[in-house]
Amino acid sequence: MSNNVAEYAALCEALRFLENRNMTQSLIEVRRDSRLLVNQMAGEWKFHKGLYEQKYLEAKELVKNFGKISFKWVPREKNEEADALSREAYSIDRSDQ
Repeated sequence: MSNNVAEYAALCEALRFLENRNMTQSLIEVRRDSRLLVNQMAGEWKFHKGLYEQKYLEAKELVKNFGKISFKWVPREKNEEADALSREAYSIDRSDQ
């Protein structure tokens, strides 16, 4: 798995979570520290082949169900709490192997 696969997989899970709670017409702002994901999903950068192609296409399909969704890049150093939680989750997952 690459970091881009993980970023897009997490986005897909979040979008499904929102769909399951009937929030597709709510104002949604997705904040990520992945500049690639944010710019691709916002339509500013084109997708080029990669390991994450399946998850990218899945995310693009899921986004079509949302009326008001935007993407915002947040530098990792300005998102310390989320970064710490992701590192904690990663270390827990790795310890199970």
